[in-house]
Amino acid sequence: MQSERPSAVVGCAGWSLSRQYAAHFAAQGTHLQRYGARLGGVEINSSFYRPHRRETYVRWAESVPDDFRFSVKAPKLITHGQRLQGCEQLLDLFISQCSGLGAKLGCLLVQLPPSLTFDEAVAEAFFAALRQRFAGGVVLEPRHASWAAAEPLLQAQRIARAAVDPSRLSGDSTPAGWSGLRYWRLHGSPRIYHDSYDTSQIQSLAVELVAAARAGAQSWCIFDNTASGAAVGNALELAELTDHSSLN
Repeated sequence: MQSERPSAVVGCAGWSLSRQYAAHFAAQGTHLQRYGARLGGVEINSSFYRPHRRETYVRWAESVPDDFRFSVKAPKLITHGQRLQGCEQLLDLFISQCSGLGAKLGCLLVQLPPSLTFDEAVAEAFFAALRQRFAGGVVLEPRHASWAAAEPLLQAQRIARAAVDPSRLSGDSTPAGWSGLRYWRLHGSPRIYHDSYDTSQIQSLAVELVAAARAGAQSWCIFDNTASGAAVGNALELAELTDHSSLN
């Protein structure tokens, strides 16, 4: 469901437009329409907490340009409730809903609870079930050190592992897993969800995203430092840098 051309997708966790950056967006339209006219992607986190009807996803897809992409977070019931076990019917429902995005569904995000350790049999069964239902991009964000042993499985199932800031585990500051998809989730640091990234950090990110795209990967950077509105400013700055770089 992803574009054939390597690309860099830059956006935020949600499409709220903070007051200090409102002037960078059109005055008319819904928040999503205004957001989608300036930024190329968004991460939907609300799907983690509650289901959305397929019709809702269809409406969202119709609100943005053709090259816009959505990342959709898997439900908490799958990752934290069922802990990846016995999820077949839940996966059917979730994928049926978010497939309303059509070609604009860029990837799925699977974020695990810190208490969930790597069990190869459980993980293999879960990702096999997921892959039977969805062929597009999948990003895993594990939060227990034991998942370092999952690398061969992630490669085999074409599952990317997210880079996270602030880092929670050894080695999670850089993308890993399947190299065809590179995904950064940046929450602000040192004050998580609040602090902005400075220009030198944004410039370094731009280099990494463009390098990943040139290597043939779909590359994503999502800013989740939304509590004080910094995410929008960081995304606009990074998008401008990547838009002015050749990705071919």
